Amino acid sequence: MKKISFLLFLFTALLLSNVCIGQNLNIDKNYTFKTGDNNGIGKWYMGREIAYVMGFQGINWLERSEREKEENVSNLIQNMRIKSNDIIADIGAGSGYHVFRIAPLAKKGLVYAVDIQREMLMTIEKTKEFNKIRNVETILGSEKSIYLPKNSVDKILMVDVYHEFNFPVEMIASMKNALKPNGELFLIEYRAEDSNVPIKKIHKMTEKQAVKEMEAAGFKLKRNIENLPWQHCMVFIKKRSLN
Repeated sequence: MKKISFLLFLFTALLLSNVCIGQNLNIDKNYTFKTGDNNGIGKWYMGREIAYVMGFQGINWLERSEREKEENVSNLIQNMRIKSNDIIADIGAGSGYHVFRIAPLAKKGLVYAVDIQREMLMTIEKTKEFNKIRNVETILGSEKSIYLPKNSVDKILMVDVYHEFNFPVEMIASMKNALKPNGELFLIEYRAEDSNVPIKKIHKMTEKQAVKEMEAAGFKLKRNIENLPWQHCMVFIKKRSLN
C-alpha cells in the first residue's frame, strides 16, 4: 500500500512539473535567454538584448539641467502636435520631466503618467500637488500592462524606456489596446546608428530594429522626425485591419 501511495505521489509530482515547464515555455516563447552585455538582463527579443531598468535612484539624471540642450525636449513636444483636449499617456514617466511639459498644452484633456516604480509616481504626485496641476493622473503599471482602458488615449509617449521593457510583446499589446484607432505612438530612443551619441550601446536602438519590433506588434512607421540631437523620434500608428 505504501509503495502504491509513493508511486501515485511520484506520478502527480512529475505531472505538475511538466505542466509548470509547459507554462514557462509558453510564457517565454517570444524570448530567448543567453549571456550578453553587462548592462543587459540576458533576455533577448527579436535579436535585441533587453537592458536593465533604471531605478528611481537615477532620478537626478532625468532632471539634469543639461537635458534640454542634449535632447531638445522642446522640439520633441512640438513634434507631438498636442491638442488642448488630447488624452496622452507617458509610459515610463519617471520623475514627470515630460509629463509637466505636456500637461499645460493638454489643458482640457488628461495626461496619464505611467510607471512601474512607486517612488517615481510619488515624485510626480508631489510636483502635481505643489503646482496644483489637475490634469495629470498617475498610474502604477506592471511589467506587462499599462492598465489603461481600450481606445482611451490619443497619443502615447515613450522616451528612452522601451528598450528596458522586460516584456515588450505584452507591453506593446497593452498600449495598442489603449490607443484610439487614429492615435499615435511616439517612440523616442537614442540612435544606435550614430556612434557619436554618448550613450551605452544597449541603451540605443536603430530605426530598423524598432520598426521590426513595432510591425510585429501591429504598428507601422508613419514618420521618423529627425530634429532631435541624439534620439530618433519615431511616430507609429496602428496598421489598418483588412476586415
